[in-house]
Amino acid sequence: MNPPARAIFLSYASQDAEAARRICDALRAAGLEVWLDTSELRGGDAWDAAIRKQIKACALFMPIISANTRARAEGYFRLEWKLAVDRSHLMAAERAFLLPVVIDGTGDFEALVPDKFREVQWTHLPAGEAPETFVQQVSRLLSLDDHISSAPVRQPTGMAPVSDTGLSGAGSASISASGRPPAFRKLRPALLVMAAGVVIAVGYFAVDRFVLSKRVAAAEATPTPQAGTSPPSAISSKSVAVLPFVDMSEKKDQEYFADGLSEELMGMLSKVAELKVPARTSSFYFKGKQATIVDIARALGVAHVLEGSVRKSGNTLRVTAQLIRVDNGYQVWSETYDRNVDDIFKVQDEIAGAVVKALKVSLLEADLPKAAPAANQQTYALFLQARSLHYRGTHADNLKGIEYLEQALKLDPTFAPAWFGLADTLIYDYVYFGGGTYQDVHSRARQAAEAALRLDPKMSDAHLAMARVLGELEWNWPAADAEVKRTLELDPNNVLALWVASGYALVGDRLDEALKLIERGVARDAAGWGVYVGLGDVQIRMGRLAEAEAAYRKAAELNATASGPHLWLGLVLLARGEPAAALAEIEKEPDDGYRQYGLALAFGALGQKENSDRALAGLEEKYPDSLAGPVASIYACRKQLDRAFAWLDRAYNQRDGWLPLIKADPCVKHLEADPRYKVLLRKLKLPE
Repeated sequence: MNPPARAIFLSYASQDAEAARRICDALRAAGLEVWLDTSELRGGDAWDAAIRKQIKACALFMPIISANTRARAEGYFRLEWKLAVDRSHLMAAERAFLLPVVIDGTGDFEALVPDKFREVQWTHLPAGEAPETFVQQVSRLLSLDDHISSAPVRQPTGMAPVSDTGLSGAGSASISASGRPPAFRKLRPALLVMAAGVVIAVGYFAVDRFVLSKRVAAAEATPTPQAGTSPPSAISSKSVAVLPFVDMSEKKDQEYFADGLSEELMGMLSKVAELKVPARTSSFYFKGKQATIVDIARALGVAHVLEGSVRKSGNTLRVTAQLIRVDNGYQVWSETYDRNVDDIFKVQDEIAGAVVKALKVSLLEADLPKAAPAANQQTYALFLQARSLHYRGTHADNLKGIEYLEQALKLDPTFAPAWFGLADTLIYDYVYFGGGTYQDVHSRARQAAEAALRLDPKMSDAHLAMARVLGELEWNWPAADAEVKRTLELDPNNVLALWVASGYALVGDRLDEALKLIERGVARDAAGWGVYVGLGDVQIRMGRLAEAEAAYRKAAELNATASGPHLWLGLVLLARGEPAAALAEIEKEPDDGYRQYGLALAFGALGQKENSDRALAGLEEKYPDSLAGPVASIYACRKQLDRAFAWLDRAYNQRDGWLPLIKADPCVKHLEADPRYKVLLRKLKLPE
């Protein structure tokens, strides 16, 4: 049943149940209505409608903060906190709604809470002991609502409504707002994919190993369209972001399954041409961050979000999903599925179909998105685990992912998505981490791509796998263009394909086409740092320094700890005649190979030949098999042409990914008059 409009919702970690009960008993003894969740809902149903109704209807939301909540980044109480914060964002500002209570010595910097909690004063009730003054002030605060409607209220930033009612006198301790450093993940790529265009980020897009074109950066912190992109339009009602589903399994060991379900739904819905569905990198960008649904929707430019949870135990599966309209918090649709794990594909179909129907998208039955089923659950689980490992972006994880994919294909050699995954991971690992020999990787990746195409010629990713084999491994640009074009015909919203197509257009000097393609990628992946790198790559080739600067800085802000952004900023500063500023930026670069390359150029521009020579020697000694192209670039800048061409030959023999975009490197202008340069372009099958 629903709580009275003046009820208090008490939210707590299970370890704090005793303290929560003390607070509840004290409030109930004074005749106040308190909703304390001690039912079976804490067994995994916190996403059910009951919890949402309680939080939507209550007058006060009282989160209990302690060392136990700090130690648990996930938990049912965090889902409750999220719902409460989402509600608070939609409120007016007349009265308090959030009333945080600290029950131990947890301090400001220690607490792991939503930022919204930090905007109000906190009350300190050691061990949950609630004095009479506290109860009286809560009662007085609730009575303030008697003469107004029961509509929810919102606390403005900086206001401390708890103190305004005298509640601070009940032994409370005010805790000021403060931020925490954001979570991050570092990339350590080993080679470039397409040095100024193709970005195959962690997950889907990791950035090229070396971009020798001029790179700059500048932008705002919230993902927004950058200079050079089309102006934003009104948010379409037919837009939805699929947020990562939450793993509610008892052992918390099904995160890969929950993430995989989210991604599969994302992919299915993105195939509906009428729907706008942000890409994985954008939706997963907010995972683990203290961001509200309103914040996420605003950043991604969508009107709806699809969220949910997965609870898997043995062969039993419970999936809950709900579609929320963000501007009013209205639950457009929700459902709970209790099924056998082998029915997961039917569940995916039902969820996708329900979302399409709820958003009033007109489709023929034959056009409804459908899941690609595996023959058995074990195959599908191995596939999802492999893709989860792939998104971590490390060599070791890629190797494990390849092993899982091979196991999956032994169980079901007809599962086309696993063949795509194998080709994709093999190419990614070879290009970025030098994994395997060219001959072995090329043979296995081509066989995998061919198998995917043979099994499902209408699967867009099958054509994308072949495009990458033809492009990144074989440098057969016309054939690669044809395959990626077919990919986009089958799935116009495939962001990775838009990236690849933009990169291939750059290779062919088709700059206007490259810009249009990458702008479409940005529109689908507003919080994906890789797309902004790609946008900057195109803008810099077009000579638009200001637009490129904005795009690169946005990429750096979205992933400040990734390998590369500091180098790229430094290279742009060098191109603009600011070597001192470039040096300062390059010295921040976390990747050693990147850093040594940039230092050699920056010190050279500053006239510090000894330091430049030292950086170059380190590059040659440590990375002769992976950074031959950048070494050639340094010698080209120094006008030491014989050495430059010797390293270019080495790069060609190694199939260095830096080479296809060689014309983007400003240092290469010193090579253009040499006949050896045109010979190299012909070998690379590039326009002269």
